[in-house]
Amino acid sequence: MVALRCITPSNLHKQEHPMKYVGIDLHKKTIVLCVVDKDRKILERQRFLCLDVERIKAYFEQLGSFQFVVEATATYEWLVQLLEPLAESWVLAHPSKMRVIAESTKKTDKLDARILAEFLALGMVPQAYHPTARQREHRVLVRHRVQCRQRVSRLKCQIRHLAASYNADRRDLFDADRLDELRQRKDLTGADRFVLKQRLKDYDEALKRLSEAKAELTSFASKGPASEQKEREIVQSAPGVGEAVGEVVLAELADAARFGSIKQVTAYAGLVPGKRESDGKKKDLGITKAGSRLLRWAMVQAAWQAVRHSPRWRTVYEQLKRRRGSKRAIVAVARRLLGVLASMLKAGEKYRWSVAELKEREMKAEKRKHKPRVPKETKKTKKIKETVTV
Repeated sequence: MVALRCITPSNLHKQEHPMKYVGIDLHKKTIVLCVVDKDRKILERQRFLCLDVERIKAYFEQLGSFQFVVEATATYEWLVQLLEPLAESWVLAHPSKMRVIAESTKKTDKLDARILAEFLALGMVPQAYHPTARQREHRVLVRHRVQCRQRVSRLKCQIRHLAASYNADRRDLFDADRLDELRQRKDLTGADRFVLKQRLKDYDEALKRLSEAKAELTSFASKGPASEQKEREIVQSAPGVGEAVGEVVLAELADAARFGSIKQVTAYAGLVPGKRESDGKKKDLGITKAGSRLLRWAMVQAAWQAVRHSPRWRTVYEQLKRRRGSKRAIVAVARRLLGVLASMLKAGEKYRWSVAELKEREMKAEKRKHKPRVPKETKKTKKIKETVTV
């Protein structure tokens, strides 16, 4: 007896529209598509200009049920927003972990799209983290403020260099009176006077932009949920971490819970040392510098502040400095401090050894040091007292 399979409308729909897997190789001007089925058989290949948004949308609308994968490049967000409502699901691929593409001897756009589609069909795509809309906005504002700050610093260096040519560079050069004196110097050449005028104008404009960027970021942060406000308090409770560094840490990490270990967090910042081993011989390399450059810079700045103001971190730094030198020591402190911050965010607890607590402990220790010591009465001293009184 042969069992007959009942074909329902839903089964018929699945037969007519089997799942398709689309690998997308995205570039600045073009996208290359490769569509495969579950058996990794190539069904279609397409190429579109990124400007042809309507053609791209129309193509995917008639494709039926599909999943797509795209690498986490700098410009993937617009494509995801376009295709996400049409797709059954999608995956953001980690570019550096797609080593089959990165290390391929024959690397073409068609091959890249095909490999992405095949990996998607097999469920083997190494996924990258996709931040939420608020996390993306936070990163944009934080990075813009840092760029504004760097612009101000760069202009100050240029103005100082010009002033130094006339032996006029002072510590308080950027006070209003000093800048007026520099403007009114009679020995300035015509070219230097023109350049100084332009740079001072740019400097004032850069200060204005920096102030606006700070205000916008402050407004954005005040509208965050309670969990985000708590994370700010946790991060800024650590020594060396102020408002600016705290915002960088929160924006770049996005979600500390996505890191399985402290090593993953520090590797994300590029603060872990590289190693090379061959024939039983090991060689320590410098830090990898692979990851968020902004987070790495912020943690080094925080490490210097922690060393200056926290006796606990100063002790760690001095111990490392004797063995490894000052530069490697401060990088090691930055790595440890980032691990502490990530652990604090995961546990939801503030820093236990805050600067205020350390100062209080030092004061108590100083009081105990100067307090007159009262000898403890023992059995022997008791016996002597009794015989003396008798």
